[in-house]
Amino acid sequence: MAEISQASGYHHGNLRRAVIEAALEAIEESGPTGWSLRAVARRAGVSHAAPVHHFGDKTGLLTAVAAEGYGLFADALEERAAGGDFQEVGVAYVRFAVRRRAHFAVMFRPELYRPDDPALVAARDRAGAVLAAGARRLSPEPADPALDRAVTLAAWSAAHGFASLWVDGALPEARDPGQDPEDVARRVFRAMFRWGAEGRDA
Repeated sequence: MAEISQASGYHHGNLRRAVIEAALEAIEESGPTGWSLRAVARRAGVSHAAPVHHFGDKTGLLTAVAAEGYGLFADALEERAAGGDFQEVGVAYVRFAVRRRAHFAVMFRPELYRPDDPALVAARDRAGAVLAAGARRLSPEPADPALDRAVTLAAWSAAHGFASLWVDGALPEARDPGQDPEDVARRVFRAMFRWGAEGRDA
């Protein structure tokens, strides 16, 4: 029989989900470090022992958040990569950051979680493979691993930098409610890739 929390009536699996959802809400409000397990338990309506039972400690809970985030992130990138347009992978990167701000706030801060967690590593590697495959298509010399890696880092830096600037409200466009982040990102990436192509052909 499924375990049920007497305090909340949650089934065992739903209780774990409730704690993660409460953590995501707390991250949205206070950032990835500005809350405690007890506060998350209160928010989820479960006993103070429930998060410890399921995740061990705050690091364990943040590891679960990061692993889930990387899984969703990889799904989003793979879906766009299937269309063959690497610029749209960059747009998907930005869309994820804007729509999944709590996940995004944790995923790229490995000091907050256990970066060797198997589920997290597998999902992170999936996302990295999409970026690497796209970069190989952009590279003028696909047989050069060092150049492929440099192009991958350039593309990743561009997408992540734009996404971070938008989420943090650092761009004037991000503070303009009439601006759509995906449209702006698409224009930026189109310009960057066009200039890169012109530079290679020069």
